[in-house]
Amino acid sequence: MRALWETQAGRAVVIVLGVLALLTAIGLAVLWPRGEAFAVQELVAGEDLSATVTAVIEGDCEELAGPGCERLAVELNSGAEAGSTKSITLPGDEVQPDVEVGDDLRVLAIDPASDLGLESDGAPLGGERTYIFVDFERGLPLAALAMIFVVLVVVLGRRRGALALCGLAASLALVLLFVVPAIVQGGPPLGVALVGASAVMLITISLTHGLGAKSAAAMLGTTCALLLTALLATLFIELGAITGLVSEQATLLRGASEGALSLPGLVLAGVVIGALGVLDDVTVSQSSTVMALRRADPSQGARQLYSAALDVGRDHVGATVNTLVLAYVGAALPVLLLFSTQDIGLGTAVQREAVAEEIVATLVGSIGLITAMPLTTALAAALAVRLPVAVLGHGHEHAHPH
Repeated sequence: MRALWETQAGRAVVIVLGVLALLTAIGLAVLWPRGEAFAVQELVAGEDLSATVTAVIEGDCEELAGPGCERLAVELNSGAEAGSTKSITLPGDEVQPDVEVGDDLRVLAIDPASDLGLESDGAPLGGERTYIFVDFERGLPLAALAMIFVVLVVVLGRRRGALALCGLAASLALVLLFVVPAIVQGGPPLGVALVGASAVMLITISLTHGLGAKSAAAMLGTTCALLLTALLATLFIELGAITGLVSEQATLLRGASEGALSLPGLVLAGVVIGALGVLDDVTVSQSSTVMALRRADPSQGARQLYSAALDVGRDHVGATVNTLVLAYVGAALPVLLLFSTQDIGLGTAVQREAVAEEIVATLVGSIGLITAMPLTTALAAALAVRLPVAVLGHGHEHAHPH
């Protein structure tokens, strides 16, 4: 940033970014979660434990769980009764999981006093705990996958890859420590999302790409595109009557907060946070392209730089929009499959909130992405021609390959 400060245009950019950073810091201080969040009533009261399947017995449970049921013998790996063997009954229906000996599970231990600790006729279970299958243990495969990802990023990206991982860690920390708790404690979802997204952007771009002309232009372009995305999302969530009540979790949160949590606001926050990742990619790539063109031929003016970089940007946007749309379609695929099995026309299906919410998120995010490309290119070109070539970075700072 010191090199930028030596020119009038650079000083203007630094001041704008300084104001943005100050406003973000103030927003973090004002909206940072304090105190306790509202309590969400547990769906099932019990102790969550780790267990390993030691035997699978088919049948001998039809009276309790119906035809096709299975009994599991599991050895508890945690809790006061670790090492003991317990029995779990799985119902014989289409949602029964495929469990094998040796599988690691999460089970719920329910005390006799709870509502689920009763026989079908209301008689207590003789003072013994009941054990229910909850889910599979996935810690080891997820950790292995994460390790493969980290190794590949560091090996192929080297120093830049390591810095990108640091930026990713900071982003996740901000979402988990600020965005989620602040919304849960009743903070305005849009304000929290914008402040959180701004903080993520400033940290990740600075860490990964440094504090130079390329990063400055990318930050300005991303900020403008984020504000446009938030504005469009606010407008069309309202016009589309998106309630956010399409999932059981949303209904639970609304009831637990006694209506204090705005579910449309939660959808809006998700759109803003979701759009940030692709916006960063496009804005950094476009800014990097402009700076590279300027270094290659310092005689080019702003108009020439803009035109040449725009050709690269069109290809980039085409690929990224396709990626964004397919990502949202993938998220809505179960709902689309459900509708396809019903006698519901396409025009009716897309108006159902479960699909309409994804459409709004996809199109709003895509519009923000498309707008960010020419806007960032123009900002980068205007800045590049007003700075000495020596402060525009080095040859290794290139656009992201796609």
